[in-house]
Amino acid sequence: MKHLITALALLAATPALAQDKMTLLLDWFINPDHGPIIVAQEKGYFAERGLEVEIVAPADPSAPPRLVAAGQADLAVSYQPQLHLQIHEGLPLKRVGTLVATPLNCLLVLENGPIKSPADLKGKKIGFSVAGVEEAILTTVLGKYGVALSDVEMINVNFSLSPALMSGQVDAVIGAYRNFELNQMDIEGEPGRCFYIEEEGVPSYDELIYVANPERMDADKIARFLEATEKATQFIVNNPQASWEIFAATSPELQDELNKRAWANTLPRFALRPAGFDAGRYARFEAFLKDTGLIDSVNPVSAITIDVTAE
Repeated sequence: MKHLITALALLAATPALAQDKMTLLLDWFINPDHGPIIVAQEKGYFAERGLEVEIVAPADPSAPPRLVAAGQADLAVSYQPQLHLQIHEGLPLKRVGTLVATPLNCLLVLENGPIKSPADLKGKKIGFSVAGVEEAILTTVLGKYGVALSDVEMINVNFSLSPALMSGQVDAVIGAYRNFELNQMDIEGEPGRCFYIEEEGVPSYDELIYVANPERMDADKIARFLEATEKATQFIVNNPQASWEIFAATSPELQDELNKRAWANTLPRFALRPAGFDAGRYARFEAFLKDTGLIDSVNPVSAITIDVTAE
């Protein structure tokens, strides 16, 4: 008994172990897409795993993967389609985890407008924000209906996708997120309709992923990060209302009807196994990019994604 008391006294006198610090760069300002990250932070799941995670919203949404490649952060939230292209550009990046496991992107039109099918877009204007992958996606979707990309006029509307559509500047937009733009348009009294790209010939993919520099990363820290976000995702699925309240309480800007609706629509899309991946999904999307001419060669899946829990 004396030995037990002595051991407990020594344990009480031992300072808490220092937390391993990590920096995570988001893809955009904090929104419901980042639910598992914010809930993991607020519920103390990162701390439970010995992590102190700094969450940074970028000034330039295109910068995070490049900053991670340069060793200026541990992780970035990015997009599977962009990762394939960035690897072909020579950036030292790999997918190490998944945040949102389904496409969010859709081809968006006005619900009560003249476009009833992608076939109706021949001779029309389509707005976009980011060139590259969007053109490959449109080529596939329109091609299914006998419309070539040269049959439409592409207009860069920057990131004003739904405003450009609602104002009549364009007849459709590509790159709209079904969990945000659809809700935003409905709230503003001008409902939209999505053509879901994965139902129109585009291979399904992981919309939001975590990327790291494989030459610099600490696989153990990343594995612990993913354990924490997995626990947070389970909490969100089991407690949708309580998790929304935790998330919304972090910022007054999140406490509105749009974010509340987006939270409910995003919840079923979070990756239940953030560390796990479907090799076929990555192989198929790599082949899709090759077939549409965006890349000249096909990388093996091992060059694109990694299971950090097996490291």
